[in-house]
Amino acid sequence: MKRWSKSWKASKKPRKQRKYISNLPLHIRKTLMSATLSKELRKKYGMRNLYVRTGDKVKILRGQFKKKTGKITSVNLTRVKLYIEGIEQVKKDGSKAFYPIHPSNVMVTELDLDDRKRKKVLERTRKEGDK
Repeated sequence: MKRWSKSWKASKKPRKQRKYISNLPLHIRKTLMSATLSKELRKKYGMRNLYVRTGDKVKILRGQFKKKTGKITSVNLTRVKLYIEGIEQVKKDGSKAFYPIHPSNVMVTELDLDDRKRKKVLERTRKEGDK
């Protein structure tokens, strides 16, 4: 039985939307991991949003940690969640655990440009924006 369909268009039913997202293959699930860029980065690179990666600095826009900033420590593709440095939940026994945050609730303020592949993509988009 086919679990995920390329031909699926859309549904108003939340149940079907959740099912579609939970059955997405990882190479398509990556598209859900994009976050908006800050105004400075938008101007610099000529794009509105970008896939988040470990090492990017982000500002949280929604939830109990609103207006806090930190560096992404890990990205969970299967759960579509980010784990950010300093954003922790205190458990009843006193231990701390990273608090998962959805990428749509953060804004990228600083990019990690250690990766050559990412640099090339950003340079290419910047050149296209200049034309």
